Amino acid sequence: MQLILHFDDAPGKADARRTHMADHLAFLEAQGPAIRAAGPLLGEAGGAVGGLWLVDLPSFAAARTLVRADPFWEAGLRGAVRIHAWRTVFENGRRL
Repeated sequence: MQLILHFDDAPGKADARRTHMADHLAFLEAQGPAIRAAGPLLGEAGGAVGGLWLVDLPSFAAARTLVRADPFWEAGLRGAVRIHAWRTVFENGRRL
């Protein structure tokens, strides 16, 4: 199941991003192909305001479990997460 995970950063937690970045990236790498893409969401001023993951997992429950294991979640950086199922219908300039 393709899922989109949209994270909002908690206010006042920018230091957690810097402090835990190496652990967060190691965590993402350890997930193998389950995390197809991940990266920060940037505000107009260019600073990180959240994150976005495209994952391939069996369920919403599996996604919630994955989120709670992320060092950014444990550090309190993430203020909220929204999880949505997603189906690719257009890719690389063409309909599928």
